[in-house]
Amino acid sequence: MMKMKNIFFGILLLGFLSPFLVLGYFLMAYNYDISTLTNYKPEVTTRVYDKNGDKIANIFNKKHRYYATFSQIPPKIIEALVAIEDTTFFEHPGINIDAIFRAAIKVIRAGRAVEGASTITQQLVKNVLLTREKKLSRKIKEAIFALKLENALSKEQILECYLNEIYYGHGYYGIKTAADGYFHKKLDDLTLKEMAILVGLPKAPSTYAPTKNYEISMGRANRVITRMRTLGWIDELAYQEALAESPEVFNDTLTQNRAPFIVDEVTRRARALGVDDIKTGGYEIYTTIDLRLQDAARVALKNAYGLSLERIEAYKIKDQEILLKDPTWEIAGDTNTTLLNGALVSLDSKTGDILALVGSVDYKVSSYNRATQGRRQPGSAFKPFIYQVAVDLGYSGATKLVDIARTYKYEKDGKEMKWQPRNYEKNYKGLISLREALIHSRNLATINLVNDIGLPQLLREFEKFGIENLPHDLSISLGTISLSPLQLAKYYTSFANHGLQVQPHLINIIDKGGHIIYKKLEETKFITEPTQAYIMTTILRDVVNRGTGRRARARGIELAGKTGTTNNNVDGWFAGYSPTVETIVWFGNDDNTPMHRWETGGKIAGPAFSQFYQSLLKLYPQIQRKFIAPEGIIEVEVDKRKEYFSDISKPPRIENEVNPEEELLF
Repeated sequence: MMKMKNIFFGILLLGFLSPFLVLGYFLMAYNYDISTLTNYKPEVTTRVYDKNGDKIANIFNKKHRYYATFSQIPPKIIEALVAIEDTTFFEHPGINIDAIFRAAIKVIRAGRAVEGASTITQQLVKNVLLTREKKLSRKIKEAIFALKLENALSKEQILECYLNEIYYGHGYYGIKTAADGYFHKKLDDLTLKEMAILVGLPKAPSTYAPTKNYEISMGRANRVITRMRTLGWIDELAYQEALAESPEVFNDTLTQNRAPFIVDEVTRRARALGVDDIKTGGYEIYTTIDLRLQDAARVALKNAYGLSLERIEAYKIKDQEILLKDPTWEIAGDTNTTLLNGALVSLDSKTGDILALVGSVDYKVSSYNRATQGRRQPGSAFKPFIYQVAVDLGYSGATKLVDIARTYKYEKDGKEMKWQPRNYEKNYKGLISLREALIHSRNLATINLVNDIGLPQLLREFEKFGIENLPHDLSISLGTISLSPLQLAKYYTSFANHGLQVQPHLINIIDKGGHIIYKKLEETKFITEPTQAYIMTTILRDVVNRGTGRRARARGIELAGKTGTTNNNVDGWFAGYSPTVETIVWFGNDDNTPMHRWETGGKIAGPAFSQFYQSLLKLYPQIQRKFIAPEGIIEVEVDKRKEYFSDISKPPRIENEVNPEEELLF
């Protein structure tokens, strides 16, 4: 009898001590490191915005997460979460003893490990420090972690970690991310129903996702709202209004990338500024881009590309038709249109802010950014710089230039070589005004102008533009330097911005957690007097109105610019500007082979330029539409046309009246 009594007490003692022995074993056998949560610094998504604060894209590594501090989380979200997940959260030490006993009874009844009701602290531990396996050992470790975490962090800190860590479905981590993704709202702007939807998601993100199972998600949200009403945390009116609401839910992509060329370029530039963790650092990057103009640029470039393909097909048909009638007709070589591509960049002329930047006709086909990384010869689009030097030296639009052919001899590799440049039209004008020479892009007049100025002096004058790698021979007259569209845009600002060159900018501000780590600094450089820049503008305006750039015209706004077509039609450019916005368009084959022989800068790039400005007028009808002459400009009629002069570019001298008594000499 005594033996049985000892056995009974022994079993009773063992049963009493077992939980402590098991707890002791787990405490000794494992290292319960909670530093991941006590020093909680998750990877956070970087957001890129346009100049108006509209989001362009999210940039992240593996998990898309925005971070919200506890003070940024509305109290009603906390109440809704606690109501449905852990009513005694602010009272227990990290584990709920009643819930543990309920879970233990379920294990006994089921004969296997069954998931019990965990506290919010335990759920956080399970998501960050443990796996989701349903084993008793994991539950014990979970409880120990929870107790330790509650001892290290305040309840508010635990809630902050939880609401930023938990998965809310659709690739959204953290409640701030889910609010933005599902509802396009900030946390403060959420309705009670929307809050209820979000706090109900973590239990089963796939099942309750409102983008997939809207009605099921609403049912779960209604249970959250009902629980809040039962606890007395909302009144009857709020309860009924929330039940009746059916929020709009958005089914966005995670990146929401509305301008991939911009995002790629922002990433490159941010790295150059020392931002190495752009995908995980949670930056807010505000760009100079106008998303509406970015879309307009993309459409304009693609439409011009389509028109070119249509023309090339028409050329081929026409060639065959002529060949049937005239066997001697020379057919153009086969043009590989699969290599044809383009780029467009547009700036605010005064600030240098990049308003639109498109690096190819279709990003999905080619993500290579020709606007910033491509280097091509600008051809005649470079001529305005030569003519600006001439105007700065006192030439005017009325100055006569020599438009005749010459043969230039030079030595190469010990051999005498000859260069015989010609005009595109293959004719000569003899004498032609400087204005008409640039309007009609006369190569020979330009070469003779360079000779007149003197190549050494021209190169010295070019130093003010800051253009590098200039050829030190007469080929400079034909734009044989290699530039990207963005580089050419920078140099063209001196025409568009009244003689001041500005540095193009893409990033306005980089912010991290409320601290500005980068802010753009506007850089300007004096190139010429406003009067001299305006004289050039009037000539380039004529290029658009009646010269090689007629296809670039847009009804309702004054435009100035220059076409550029390189040898054998390899490149086609249009570089120009309105009174406030400058735009560069380029087209060409990616392998530097010729486009079709009838495709010129005016024909292929001009229409994209024109359509972009037509869109600009629709989007911003209040924009300045006419160029304004600065003080010091003198208007004179020369050869029945208006000509513009200044104190530097003086008007032609008026001859005195002839004295009839003077002897005439022949």
